[in-house]
Amino acid sequence: MQGNLPPEAQEKLEDLQDLQETAQQVAMQKQEAETQLTESKNALDSLDSIETDTKMYKQLGELLVETEYDEAQSDLEDKVNTLEIRVETLEKQEERVQSQFEQLQNELQQLLGGGAGGGLGGAGGA
Repeated sequence: MQGNLPPEAQEKLEDLQDLQETAQQVAMQKQEAETQLTESKNALDSLDSIETDTKMYKQLGELLVETEYDEAQSDLEDKVNTLEIRVETLEKQEERVQSQFEQLQNELQQLLGGGAGGGLGGAGGA
């Protein structure tokens, strides 16, 4: 079916498919970051109910290493801040990809549907 499309339309269709794949990857990354953020916030909240002299451990790769309460709290706060920035960045990226997708979709529809109406003057920015 794609073989019958004009070359410009076929190129835009391929770009659309690439953007769709990118959108899925960004959505997965965002979901993972949101899950990690929720877990980190829950752990940080749990520290409130733990006495400061309680023995604590943090995971370093495959090892558990003893740590101080203040260090554990600081590490979790840093992780929460980093993850909040990551989620925000991924949300912006998701919006950009969605906007590009919609623009490309409109261009493709014009090419295939009503392209004869004077919209062919600018030959694409790719």
